[in-house]
Amino acid sequence: MDDRLVHATAEMFAILGDPTRVRLLYTLLDDGEQRVGSLAAGIGVSESAVSHALRLLRTSKVVAARREGRAILYHLDDPHVRQLLEVTREHLVEESGVPRPDA
Repeated sequence: MDDRLVHATAEMFAILGDPTRVRLLYTLLDDGEQRVGSLAAGIGVSESAVSHALRLLRTSKVVAARREGRAILYHLDDPHVRQLLEVTREHLVEESGVPRPDA
């Protein structure tokens, strides 16, 4: 396997390896496009922490933002990450007994 691919894979998993970022990503996956304030309230962290996490996720092209008037709305921007989140959740539900979020 090419070293560039190995390093890029490790970087992607590092980006996805933070609990706050994972909470944000699953919130965006399940609830769709949201503002920083809504995301912060939904996952129980400060708006500053959410903004910092979103900045990293935007830089990595995992999420994107669009402006609606004065509001900035964030959404998942990578269908592969969406698929990875869905498959990971399904795996954990099946293999580890982690309860489904809608149960």
